[in-house]
Amino acid sequence: MADFGCGSAGHFVFPAAEMVGKNGMVYAIDIQRPVLESLKRKQRQENIKNIKPLWSNLEIYNSTKIEANSLDAVLLANTLYQSHKRAEIIREAVRVLKKDGRLVIVEWKKVSIPFGPPVEERVDIHSLKKAAQKLGLDFAKEFFIGSYHFGLIFNKV
Repeated sequence: MADFGCGSAGHFVFPAAEMVGKNGMVYAIDIQRPVLESLKRKQRQENIKNIKPLWSNLEIYNSTKIEANSLDAVLLANTLYQSHKRAEIIREAVRVLKKDGRLVIVEWKKVSIPFGPPVEERVDIHSLKKAAQKLGLDFAKEFFIGSYHFGLIFNKV
């Protein structure tokens, strides 16, 4: 699996590494090199072997250099709102997913609250569902992730 835009804390990377087991691999991908260095330090401290940090600009197709059709899952958690090239990021996720692989997206709800990114930068859930379908994904389900975020699961067709 891959965490696109993993962040330095590895909130999802480290639990995912445990879930996939020693025979699985978790690609921790980010565009910020200091983020990856921080993640690598934590990985060394905890002696975790099944995480592979990768620098990549997710807005560029094939930038991850992960083999096409090779992953069971890709996670995009609070990543899309940071880009104006959201379709390109999803396109790269679709490229690396196996048939029937899952794309899990967690994003800020497009509501005004006193924290988080500005509302105009947040992802519209309906537009996201339409774009995902055009990029070769079937909507599987929406899941509750708290009052301020939405969660979606798509399957690669």
